[in-house]
Amino acid sequence: MNVIKLEHPHQVVEKLIANIEKVLIGKKQVIELSIVALLARGHVLLEDVPGVGKTMLVRALAKSIGGDFKRIQFTPDLLPTDVTGVSIFNQKTMEFEFRQGPVFANVVLSDEINRTSPKTQSSLLEAMEERTVTVDGTTYKLAEPFFVMATQNPLEYEGTFPLPEAQLDRFLLQLNLGYPTEQEEVAILSRFANQQPIESVEAVVQSEEVIALQREVMNVKVSEPVKEYIVRLCQKTRNHHAVYLGVSPRGALALFKAAQALAFVRGRDYVIPDDVKELVPYTFTHRLILKPEARLDGETVQRLIQGVMQETRVPVV
Repeated sequence: MNVIKLEHPHQVVEKLIANIEKVLIGKKQVIELSIVALLARGHVLLEDVPGVGKTMLVRALAKSIGGDFKRIQFTPDLLPTDVTGVSIFNQKTMEFEFRQGPVFANVVLSDEINRTSPKTQSSLLEAMEERTVTVDGTTYKLAEPFFVMATQNPLEYEGTFPLPEAQLDRFLLQLNLGYPTEQEEVAILSRFANQQPIESVEAVVQSEEVIALQREVMNVKVSEPVKEYIVRLCQKTRNHHAVYLGVSPRGALALFKAAQALAFVRGRDYVIPDDVKELVPYTFTHRLILKPEARLDGETVQRLIQGVMQETRVPVV
């Protein structure tokens, strides 16, 4: 693939955000953070109740970047080979042929990922981390860009399986859409009255441009004090008396890369502490496990994260 150079990368990002906003009303921050994950070469876990627009966001993003889009509807009877693909014996050639699964796409929607068994959930682990799929001893490389957006309903809903910690750690960000405001919901009714806006969404960015943006993000400068700030935040979660499992080094790297991407989306070529502070809740929430006694005392992950941020010295850059 040819390496292209973008003259006005920030304008490309703004165009992408505006295109998705045609479909998703009043959710600019979630759209922006989804693009942050895409440009940081990470993945997103969308957790919310049904019907708030999770699938619509993923479809709009996929159509906006003009890449291949595949949807995997996770169900209790789904098998790992239904995700990765399977080798089938061809009687004409007398050889096994590999049939690619839906994970071979630029944007993969893993819909209701917590409705399938842990065995099938784990079939995405290699694809999300190494961007490869290994079947019958043969490793296949996935296309670039490769971006997974998984949706899940809250665990209090019946028929769900908790995602294993190894799976959760591979998501760069966990986002929640939430319900729209009264005015936003009225606007939704008006916009969807006579048409389905998602059908009119067209690609405003090509896959090659997304790859070029990802390379630009890697060049965003992060000062030593900001790096130390990221590490201090992660260390505090590991040493906290109420935490059973703290943020891993992969989590620290996720916060680092996400901060680079957020600075880039905001039009800067350097990261400031505010970028890190804004992203901490989205990168830490799904990585922390509280001790049982802390949960019994009424402690929550969100409250703990706020406390860690207040106790950690912010660098002056």
